[in-house]
Amino acid sequence: MTTQVERMPVAGLCALAVAGFVTILTEALPAGLLRQIGVSLGVSEAMAGQWISIYALGSLLAAIPLTAATRSWRRRPLLLGAIIGFAIANLITALTASFIVAMTARFVGGVSAGLLWALLAGYTVRMAPPGLAGRAMAIAMAGTPLALSIGIPAGTFIGNLAGWRLTFGLLSVIALLLAGQSRRCRISPASLKRNALPWPRSLWFRAYARCWR
Repeated sequence: MTTQVERMPVAGLCALAVAGFVTILTEALPAGLLRQIGVSLGVSEAMAGQWISIYALGSLLAAIPLTAATRSWRRRPLLLGAIIGFAIANLITALTASFIVAMTARFVGGVSAGLLWALLAGYTVRMAPPGLAGRAMAIAMAGTPLALSIGIPAGTFIGNLAGWRLTFGLLSVIALLLAGQSRRCRISPASLKRNALPWPRSLWFRAYARCWR
């Protein structure tokens, strides 16, 4: 048992957890800062709320098509690309004075989220040593509840205290630091002979994917 625990790639799994944390926080943080965003960009709170909608739309439209298009690609470069997408999207969001540019950046962030969620579970399982996939998933998915319970309240507090642009700038910095740690996300030797994640066979997946042919 001790040997198995020592073999667990904790650093890499924590990097995936942080990626999930950034994904959820990027999506939901605007909900607590709508008034500040609206005043800064000259739009109503209702229009500012479309930041969340456009992000979700990017995730919805990207997840399955990108999974299908990249299923034979190496996982780590895709993971790095998704993380860099967050860094760019959040940086543009923090700097722009244009609502349209911000909406475009949010859509790009949503596409990155769709790609990351498509990768996360399969990548985690392939990082885990044999028999430890469940523990690995528990670590890698810890970022989601942490973002919802701690990240969003803390981000809203910082945004109200120091400005919403600072919070998105910080998210961009976290994503850039995370990109440097992506090298720790190594596939377990036991799964190296699998070059691609298996193509899902569920009925709903095939029905959805048929829309993109």
